[in-house]
Amino acid sequence: MADGPVIIKRIKKGGHGGHHGGAWKVAYADFVTAMMAFFLLMWLINTTTPEQKRGIADYFAPQSIAQTVSGSGGVLGGKVMGEDSAHAGGAQSVMQKQSPPSPNSTKAMASGSTQGGAGGTGESASASSSAQDGEFAHAAEAIRQSVQDNPDLANLSHQLILEQTPQGMRIQLVDQDGRPMFQQGTAEPMPYTKKLLAAVGAIIDTLPNRVSISGHTAGNDSGGSTGSDWQISSARADAARALLQSGGLTSDRIYEVAGKAGSEPLLPEDPSASANRRLSIVLLKEAPPAPPGKTL
Repeated sequence: MADGPVIIKRIKKGGHGGHHGGAWKVAYADFVTAMMAFFLLMWLINTTTPEQKRGIADYFAPQSIAQTVSGSGGVLGGKVMGEDSAHAGGAQSVMQKQSPPSPNSTKAMASGSTQGGAGGTGESASASSSAQDGEFAHAAEAIRQSVQDNPDLANLSHQLILEQTPQGMRIQLVDQDGRPMFQQGTAEPMPYTKKLLAAVGAIIDTLPNRVSISGHTAGNDSGGSTGSDWQISSARADAARALLQSGGLTSDRIYEVAGKAGSEPLLPEDPSASANRRLSIVLLKEAPPAPPGKTL
């Protein structure tokens, strides 16, 4: 057989559409980040208390939005963007709060109040109440945050109840089994109670409202070393007053210091429950100032 040239045939296999790049890595990283954020949100929802959820909702709720009933009821209220419509709605109250009115505007408001009668007074009272509710909501959130950020007080967050009532913002320091706010049968606050009152007082001092303080006992507190439930609850309320004043609360802001004994239980179905033994501090809603020339 004759020797011939050796021919080597190389077969080049076809590709699979070329290199796809790293775009899938970016998409996967976004997916993992979103899942981490989702599970973190679920964990936070399960670990927060109802009071904390309410405080978060109050913090993000719009407080200075006033609904208009003029025109079509929309954002502009059926008006053109002119000098009159620019002062309509909630923007007017915000600007008045941020800067003092000029003498001319004061005279105009006084004249408007005289001509408007009871209707204008009602609108002013409603706006003032809404503004106070917003201030109370921010104060409640500040108190919660201050307690949670303090390592010595974080475990007391479940014994702190904050809520808004028709009278104002109520702050309650509630006893828990094994963790009372005062020494048994006395008006001597526990060390952590003093720290908790100091944290609450620091936020209260930032508001001008007057304060009502009341002490409450449970149904089985009679026979303590200081006497009856009325005496114990009164002495505890006065001890709280003294601590708040030593922290900077002025005496002219103290509206009331009272002992309620067991007359207003937190848990009426269980009068002897330790939660009925508590301190109640109420930041009272203040009436709006009377228009010039009028008395309330």
